[in-house]
Amino acid sequence: MAENTTPPTTVGQKNDDQCISWQEIGVHSYVKMAIIATLFWFIFHVEIDSIVKRWVTDPSWSHGFLIPFFSLYFINQHKKEILTIETKPNYLGLVLLVAGVLFYPLNVVHFQYGYLKPIGMIATLGAIVLFWGGWKLIRYTWLPIGFLIFAVPLPQRYYVTITMPMRILAAKVSTLLLNMVNDLNATVSGVIIDVVYKGQKMEPPLNVAEACSGMRLLMAFLALGVAMAYLHYRPVWQRIVLLSVTVPIAVFCNIVRVTVTGFIFVLGDPKYAQGIYHDILGMFMLPLAFGLYGALAWFMASLFIEEGQPNEEKQNVIIRKRRT
Repeated sequence: MAENTTPPTTVGQKNDDQCISWQEIGVHSYVKMAIIATLFWFIFHVEIDSIVKRWVTDPSWSHGFLIPFFSLYFINQHKKEILTIETKPNYLGLVLLVAGVLFYPLNVVHFQYGYLKPIGMIATLGAIVLFWGGWKLIRYTWLPIGFLIFAVPLPQRYYVTITMPMRILAAKVSTLLLNMVNDLNATVSGVIIDVVYKGQKMEPPLNVAEACSGMRLLMAFLALGVAMAYLHYRPVWQRIVLLSVTVPIAVFCNIVRVTVTGFIFVLGDPKYAQGIYHDILGMFMLPLAFGLYGALAWFMASLFIEEGQPNEEKQNVIIRKRRT
């Protein structure tokens, strides 16, 4: 028998992936989704408008615009599985859906706990998917749905509770590094850094404000870490490492930002440490964080090779031998 040099299994799989399209859902399913989306908007439009307005007005949460697109991309990554699984309604989802719809106005009127409103809205969306497609559909959509939490702004009291230690840490480390400069004496009190350079006290003192807390970088980078761990195949322990390092990397980059700002303020021109220049410096921290994260991911992928996983050539040889 002649040897087939092209692995038929691989080619067939590629052709299947190329042929599968979201159009296979059918018009009636899109009509159902449109009706459900309209009802969802009718119930939660006040909360959705409030979240979008926060994205527009608060730079710390401007990344929220990207989160829904990431969720859609995650779903599209499992297009083949979603379109080929056999779904059936799960009535536990109906119970949770009714509970979510009833809890929303109850929370608005009685409990008045603001953060539960968007969280309840996301939970209700998950209940809709469970009721419509059952656990098989939830298997491929739970993370895209849960990922929407990164787009929900934290309540102000939680935001301050998280950012204040980050601001204090950045101020202490920056003060320590500034004191390494000759003729410079820096003292820190909370988030305020008083600087005396060459015997002259600089006014006003350096203030590590909320904008310098690193919260924007932390939330955006944490969301990116979840996305990277989800999209790229890695052993579970590597995914855990990549998720866990997002916080220290974000904190480190913020310390770098505050320290560089302090050196510019003292040794350069104070105008370059505020306003648009300050914002540009903050933007430079994002590629720094990505670079550190990417370097760690590359290091783990290069240093540790999982045994027992044949490469593509070995798989193709096995397939050809079976075919002959």
